[in-house]
This record gives sequence, structure tokens and C-alpha cells, in this order.
Amino acid sequence: MVLNICIAYGGRGEIVQAMKAFLIEKNGQEIDLDDVDVQTIHDKLFTNDLPDPDLIIRTGGELRLSNFLLFQAAYAELFFINSYFPLLREIDFLRIIREFQRRERRYGK
Repeated sequence: MVLNICIAYGGRGEIVQAMKAFLIEKNGQEIDLDDVDVQTIHDKLFTNDLPDPDLIIRTGGELRLSNFLLFQAAYAELFFINSYFPLLREIDFLRIIREFQRRERRYGK
């Protein structure tokens, strides 16, 4: 299991940084559009050595991602809870896990 906690992080900024890294790597070479795909972008993200999340828990009662793992969250299951992170109880976490296990993962199909 991997737990990611991002501080002073923004998903849009991460995607911009990934594209800049790709362009720097190309160093002025002509770019074939076929060279740009999901894997190309993934390889330049901060989380390139981690699997995409299966589950994202949004605390604090907000019903939005708030610029969090925008690219990586494409097929994540999202859960929203009113409690703030430090106050997340074990029973809340276990309920989320139970609900996650009941969901049918289709990965965009």
C-alpha cells in the first residue's frame, strides 16, 4: 500500500512541469505527435515511479479534487467525507475500504 500526502502541490503545475521536461528532453528536435501519449506524460510526472491511485479520499466536506493528482486520478475511485484528515477515524477508513471493495472497477470501459 502507498499513501501519498501532497503539500504545496498542484496537479496543473505538475502537468505543466511534465510537458516542460518532455520539451527539454527533446532539446529543440522536431516532435512527432505520435511520440506524445499517456505514457510519455506519465513518465514525466512527480509520481512516475508509483502506480496511479485506486482510491482517493477527499476530507473536509469538499466535493472536488482541488487540483490533486489530476492526471493520475483518471480511474481512481473517489470518496468524500466531512471529517478533516487529522480527525479521520479508523471506522471511517474501514467503511471507505468496504465500499471500495463493493465497487465495480471498469477503468473507462
